[in-house]
Amino acid sequence: MTVPSWAGASRAGLAGLAGLAGLEAGAELPPLTLEPISRTTLALFAGASGDHNPIHIDLDVARSAGLDDVFAHGMLSMAYLGRLLTDWVPQERLRSWRVRFAAITPVHGRPTCAGRVVSVTDGLATIELAVTLPDGTVTLTGNAVVDLT
Repeated sequence: MTVPSWAGASRAGLAGLAGLAGLEAGAELPPLTLEPISRTTLALFAGASGDHNPIHIDLDVARSAGLDDVFAHGMLSMAYLGRLLTDWVPQERLRSWRVRFAAITPVHGRPTCAGRVVSVTDGLATIELAVTLPDGTVTLTGNAVVDLT
């Protein structure tokens, strides 16, 4: 992924919208590469989100479902995309945000969140979003609309 010249600014500077004035289609958000997802991360997310589905935290349940191991909550990946967006612009600039779950993120998976501007119209940027694993598996896709004014 190529990072555009304005992405060299600090994230705090972008949050102040100083770097968004010349934003055009094709620009890419600074990627967010995360640490491998641990069992601790899954347990903490279960507690924080209220999603205690045992398929995410109990190895025996995962194996009884025919899986080798537990896997991350889809909403954890969505939360990471939210972090990508709000590291880039203040939360109040988000006008819409949609995702589609495409594949599971295994425990120890190392997701990378990415975004690319697909259009800028009347001060609104439409951003194409994806979460990808190092092997190229896309686990989440989506889009967001951000107010640039």
